[in-house]
Amino acid sequence: MFIDVFINHILSSPKTTIGGVKMSDQIVAKIKANPKYQHLKSTRTGLGMLLSILMLIVYYGFIALVAFNKDFLGTPIGAGVTSIGIPMALGVILFTIAVTAIYVRRANSEFDKLTAEILEEAK
Repeated sequence: MFIDVFINHILSSPKTTIGGVKMSDQIVAKIKANPKYQHLKSTRTGLGMLLSILMLIVYYGFIALVAFNKDFLGTPIGAGVTSIGIPMALGVILFTIAVTAIYVRRANSEFDKLTAEILEEAK
């Protein structure tokens, strides 16, 4: 909800220029009525929610292990001094990087292309 209010405010601001297009109420109405905009909005929101939920599960799952199963995380790997908690923590960090990369890749390819098409059609 907040993002819709924010986007509506930005798009309807008389000084706002996006992609070389000065936003007026008429252009904003064209953009909102465009089926590609609705598709972009739902796809972007769905992807964001999915990746956020996955990130929360991984992060809070690791924190729950720290809180409730310290013995498991303290289990040594092999004959060394490294415990299983270290690679798991590294896995959380790498998962965060992967989730970010997935979103950026989709945003830079699919979402940016769709946004450009929507703006071109609104001119």
